[in-house]
Amino acid sequence: MRRAVGHRRVGHAGTLDPGATGLLVVLVGRATRLARFVAMLPKRYVGIIRFGVETSTDDAAGESVGERDESWRDKDTDALLRALGHVQAQPLQVPPAVSAKKVQGERAYRRARRGEAVELREVPVLIYSLALSSWDADAGEAGVMVECSAGTYVRAIARDVGRALGTRAHLAALRRTTIGPWDVEQAVALDGCDAAAVQEALRPMAQAVAHLPAVILPHADAERFKHGQKLPTADFAEGGDFASGAVAVFDAGGLIAVAEARAGILHPDVVLAA
Repeated sequence: MRRAVGHRRVGHAGTLDPGATGLLVVLVGRATRLARFVAMLPKRYVGIIRFGVETSTDDAAGESVGERDESWRDKDTDALLRALGHVQAQPLQVPPAVSAKKVQGERAYRRARRGEAVELREVPVLIYSLALSSWDADAGEAGVMVECSAGTYVRAIARDVGRALGTRAHLAALRRTTIGPWDVEQAVALDGCDAAAVQEALRPMAQAVAHLPAVILPHADAERFKHGQKLPTADFAEGGDFASGAVAVFDAGGLIAVAEARAGILHPDVVLAA
């Protein structure tokens, strides 16, 4: 990507597991500072859950954990749908032991790969939808479509569906299809990242924060804001309701910053304009 865009400042907004495929949002130049706002967007995946075995990583890359359980053969599609519905409704999830979560300041996957026992706390997640797309009763494989919040592990969803069904399971395959408004069908393939293809695929920086509430500042206020001055939202005729949270800040020329609104005051957070 650096070669294709001719710029060293290139970053991403969330990696994929090594065995997964699909969409990766890449940011260039000043837009790299917006990565965390893109990372918070909901994501969609298609995947395959394979029943009978749990693994150390909750996906096909890990080693088998425990004995094989063939009890899934006695379950019907209705039971599988109930298991999917049960997992979708859960507000908390235990991340995989091999994950980027930190345990006493160190990534969990590093401890797990040293053979240490890793116990991670449940974390809040949102699974907006968890739908069955196919069922191969002979192979014990269920195709699923998932839409979830940032920080949700589809590997853990597969593990938990197996347990909800009264058996064992892991994620056999995964593909990320969307991140927020972006779809993998509109992306540039990794082996096609030449300059012409990438330039055509680049989108305006403002799209990275299109999901945030926005305010347009008059010139004088915009200049003050660029220099780090706080501004009360009451100063804006169309300031909107910015009681708290991130706000995209524009002037007549486009996106200049992302602010944090606290109690009616805009605090500069990420200033993008020179």
